[in-house]
Amino acid sequence: MDNVKRDSLLIVDDDTLNLMELTHIFQPFYKIYVAKDGISALKIAQRSLPDLILLDVIMPDKNGFEVINELKSSETTKNIPVIFITGIVDKDSEKAGLTAGAVDYIHKPFDASNVRTRVREAMAAGKVE
Repeated sequence: MDNVKRDSLLIVDDDTLNLMELTHIFQPFYKIYVAKDGISALKIAQRSLPDLILLDVIMPDKNGFEVINELKSSETTKNIPVIFITGIVDKDSEKAGLTAGAVDYIHKPFDASNVRTRVREAMAAGKVE
């Protein structure tokens, strides 16, 4: 992977409306990749090496915890920051996500300003490393 940041996001959610909302929030600022399931997300992450991944927790094939475990165990994708996005409001789930390697945890429904700020901060932190 080259050292040039492309400011790209991979948004992973099985809900089309969530994908559309997040794409709308970030389209003007970042190159956007989307995936509706964990298997596709892993393929896109390996191929495109996004600068950050917004990852839904609950998905039908591979849930977010399975996806982040695979991302973090791959030499190619282990350093890509992941922010979990979820409708689950449960401190144990949030703690498990952060323990698994997520840099943040955003609850649905989304507040556009909050999501933009948290992604911008995670992107900035990634550029320093």
